[in-house]
Amino acid sequence: QVQLVESGGGLVQPGGSLRLSCAASGFTLDNYAIGWFRQAPGKEREGVSCISMSDGSTYYADSVKGRLTISRDNAKNTVYLQMNSLKPEDTAVYYCAADLAFVTVVAATIKPGILHYWGQGTQVTVSS
Repeated sequence: QVQLVESGGGLVQPGGSLRLSCAASGFTLDNYAIGWFRQAPGKEREGVSCISMSDGSTYYADSVKGRLTISRDNAKNTVYLQMNSLKPEDTAVYYCAADLAFVTVVAATIKPGILHYWGQGTQVTVSS
């Protein structure tokens, strides 16, 4: 069964850190690009970051540059999102998604678009 599974979400205080994971099963991510997206209650889905599994190219939304770092582990078929200096406005359900073309995932990060595979999401809550 082909699926993406996010994990690592939780409750954290402002200024804290979390590392999210996106693990793929049923297919290999080597030829894919992976994006992280988030959606807060009552808001549109927002692209956060993406990475090419083949060459490690990355893209970050301006709102998260310097605080979030995306990385990959091809051997584990997993992508990570390290989130530091978290703010209450980072509170959202975080999703990962995969598609074959890096440019497609980058485009979806900038403006909502259709990607091939989506995970079920993991909740991140930043609150004191």
